[in-house]
Amino acid sequence: MNLKNIHNVYFVGIGGIGMSAIARYFTVNGKQVAGYDKAPTNITASLVDLGVEIHFEDSLKNIPISFLNKEKTLVVFTPAIPKNNIELNYFLENNFTILKRAEILGKITGNTFCLAVSGTHGKTTTSAILGHIMQPIKATSFLGGIAENYNSNLILGEDKISVVEADEFDRSFLQLSPNIACVTSMDADHLDIYGEAEALEESFVEFTNKVSDTLIVAKGLPLKGLTYAVNEDADYKAFNLKIESGKYIFDVQTPSAIITNIEFHLPGKHNVMNALAALAMADVYGIPLESIKKSLSTFKGVKRRFSYKIKTENFVLIDDYAHHPTEINAVESSVREMYPDEKILVVFQPHLFSRTRDFIDDFASALSKFDEVLLLDIYPARESPISGVNSEWLFGKIDCKNKKLAKNNNLVKVINNSAAKVVVMLGAGDIGMMVDDVVSKLIKTEKHAI
Repeated sequence: MNLKNIHNVYFVGIGGIGMSAIARYFTVNGKQVAGYDKAPTNITASLVDLGVEIHFEDSLKNIPISFLNKEKTLVVFTPAIPKNNIELNYFLENNFTILKRAEILGKITGNTFCLAVSGTHGKTTTSAILGHIMQPIKATSFLGGIAENYNSNLILGEDKISVVEADEFDRSFLQLSPNIACVTSMDADHLDIYGEAEALEESFVEFTNKVSDTLIVAKGLPLKGLTYAVNEDADYKAFNLKIESGKYIFDVQTPSAIITNIEFHLPGKHNVMNALAALAMADVYGIPLESIKKSLSTFKGVKRRFSYKIKTENFVLIDDYAHHPTEINAVESSVREMYPDEKILVVFQPHLFSRTRDFIDDFASALSKFDEVLLLDIYPARESPISGVNSEWLFGKIDCKNKKLAKNNNLVKVINNSAAKVVVMLGAGDIGMMVDDVVSKLIKTEKHAI
């Protein structure tokens, strides 16, 4: 398929973070783009501002007529779309050219020099850092989050170099053809797709076998490649870590050089690892170390990755996408590092019944490390309920004296009644949409007025 011959691109599930980046890419490259999603969001609003037609009712009557011409229209869908989706079934039954999100990303980047970031945790931040480092040489980066520096999940460049977030969900990353790739982590996840952790590991091995030039892996993973680590021997080693004025300063030893006094503003040692992975990939590509150092010092982060929503002397509210026990532990460690003497309240919305079931004890252990816990109902996303799997079950396992089951509509009241000076809101569901409403209501109250 020659993408240059495609006039129209229609997205079923256009509001997804990965889907919307590709929709934005086609729009700015002169294609007619339209799509469906189940609800409006800030992401869909930003696409509408670019001229994309989007509707929120699954109905054939809403599809623009020009997109019903199957000779000129490419249909892109996300695996998260339900099988009974009316629009997708129409396109299938009428033999339109239809590709999964991962397939079209593979075709877009197939003729580029591709740098791919994979891993069950850290890939969004790492790919955003790498995209920022590679931006001066006009790489085009497809991200799984909104980079603060660009207020976008697409860093638009030219068509010679691409940076992609290689997603293991639904084995999507096997559609890519990376020249340089890294694997940040291989913790068990997406067991609703893979069944067993061994199958997930086999998929990562299959992905790394597709790498044509250089593979870079976090030290300790069962993969062969250049290694990176913090404070331990590796091909790329970060050391002499210090925190000064709210930022990290550290040195890095590469296979051929040492670069000193790198400044990096994201909290948490896991983010130093993310920065180190991006540095290693850019160094292997050939970006000068001084240029990498400069880019790391100006990287502002990714929205919903330890994002400060309120930050005053008396109260802090942080928003983060963490939805796996490993990620929750990383956030808790980062918050403790930044606020060692403060009480910390976590508001957590579990994501998926299957993930809650598969990691119930690990979730309970991670949440028990906070001083106070507010637990919301499970966000189902693409799943139907599983008997016996609910927030009450998780709640009973959390070893924290100050814990409460909460509802979306009483969060502000419960937070206001807490003595905690630091609040962390975590989850991958619609808690991300709730945060701004909670913040606006909190700052109007006497206790947290700004």
